[in-house]
Amino acid sequence: MTTSTSIRINQKLYEQARSQALAEHRTIAGQIEYWAKVGRAALDNPDLPVSFIAESLASMAEPRDEAEPFVPTSCRQ
Repeated sequence: MTTSTSIRINQKLYEQARSQALAEHRTIAGQIEYWAKVGRAALDNPDLPVSFIAESLASMAEPRDEAEPFVPTSCRQ
């Protein structure tokens, strides 16, 4: 079970999160949580591009039963 906590955030940030959440099919809270995860991972891994971090987090969230196995180009026929 997930608990929630109310926090105060800047109205402009809220509006940006709402707009992005609609585009990404997330809740506003989910969008802010996503931004926080990307930001935390970026701080923990300063040598990685933020786009790589965001794509990695997205791929980790995908259901594994729908994933295609990785096959290196050199092994493809």
